[in-house]
Amino acid sequence: MTTTDHRSHTEDEILQQPALWPALARAVATSQTEIDALVTGLLDEPTSRILLIGAGTSAYAGQVAAPALSKTLGRQVEALATTDLVAAPEAHLTPDVPTLMVSFARSGNSPESLAATELADQLLSDVRHLVLTCDPDGQLARAHRDRDTSVVLLMPAAANDRGFAMTSSFTCMTLAALLALGGPDEQAAGRVERASQAAEALLSERAQIAELAALRPERVVYLGSGALTGLARESALKLTELTAGEVVTLAESTLGFRHGPKSVLTPRTLSVVYLSNHPYTRRYDLDLLAELAAGQDAGWVLAVDGSGRADVPDSVRALRLQGAADLPDAFWALPAVLVAQLLGLESSLLLGHTPDNPFPTGEVNRVVQGVTIHPWENDRA
Repeated sequence: MTTTDHRSHTEDEILQQPALWPALARAVATSQTEIDALVTGLLDEPTSRILLIGAGTSAYAGQVAAPALSKTLGRQVEALATTDLVAAPEAHLTPDVPTLMVSFARSGNSPESLAATELADQLLSDVRHLVLTCDPDGQLARAHRDRDTSVVLLMPAAANDRGFAMTSSFTCMTLAALLALGGPDEQAAGRVERASQAAEALLSERAQIAELAALRPERVVYLGSGALTGLARESALKLTELTAGEVVTLAESTLGFRHGPKSVLTPRTLSVVYLSNHPYTRRYDLDLLAELAAGQDAGWVLAVDGSGRADVPDSVRALRLQGAADLPDAFWALPAVLVAQLLGLESSLLLGHTPDNPFPTGEVNRVVQGVTIHPWENDRA
C-alpha cells in the first residue's frame, strides 16, 4: 500500500481503469458508424496503409495495438512514433498511397502530435485521420473537429490523467484502437469485461507489488513478445518517469534480450517477463524465464501471467491475473500494465518522490516543451 494518507491523482487514475474500459467500449460503439464511414473504401484498398502514431506512451499504445489489428484486419498495421515521422517525414510517408493515420494523444498539445498530421496533409494525396485523445479542448482535437476526412474519438473524461505519468489514458486509447478498427466482433464486449475483471483482481493483490518495490532494485528489466514488447516499453517508461530516473530501466523483446541487452543484469536487477497467452509465442517467453531464473537469485525474477497454466518455474515469483486466459495479448496487456503502474507508484513513494510531479523543477514536463517545429517547405531539396 502507499506510504501516504493522501492519495495522489496518479494512484486514483491507476485504480479507476477497470471501471473506465466498459464505459469506453460504449462510447466507441456510439461512434462506430462515423468511424466506419471514415475508413470505408480505404480498408478495401490492398495498397493502403494504416499508421498508428504517437510519442512516448502514446507510441507504445500503437505498438501494443498494431499486431492485434494486423491479424484482425488481415493486413499490415504499422506503429510509428511521431518523433520519427516529424524529423524525417519523407522516410515514413508515401505520397500516392491512401493512408489512415490513427493519432494517440492524451492532451493533443505536444508539438509533434499536430505537426505529424499536418505533414501527412501536406505530403499525402489521400489521408484520413482517426484522432484518439482525452482532451476535447486540445490542439489536435480542435484541428480535426468537423473535418470531412477526420474523426475525433474522445476517451472518458476521467482518462485525461492529471498526474504526470500516463496511466488511464494509455489503456483507454489502446483499447479504443482495438475496438474502433477491429471490425464487427461479437467477442469484444466479453474481452473488455474479462480484462476489467482481471484488473480488479490484480488490484486486490497489490501488496505483492509493494513487496517488489521494497526490494529497492537498482535496475528493472521488462520483457515481452509481440504486442507485449510494446507493453514492456511502456512499463519501463512508467518506472523511469515516476522515480525521476532514479531506477534504471530497460525494455526489450523476449528473443532480443539475449542479443546484447542481457548485459544489463546485475545482482540487484529485477527482471519482469510478460508471458504471452499465445501457446507458440509463450514457449520463447518460458525459455528465457527459465534462463533468468537459473542466473538470478530467487525472488528477482517475476512472471506476469494470465494464462492459468502451471508452467512457470517454482523458483520464479508469479503474479497471476485471474480470468484472462483466453484474452489476445493486446487485450491481456491492459490489466497487465497495472503491474508496472503500481510498481512505479510504490517505488516513487519509497524513494521520496511525488508521483503527480516527479520533476518539480521542470526538467521533464507533462506536456513536452522546448520542441521547435520547422516548416517542411524550408527543407525541401
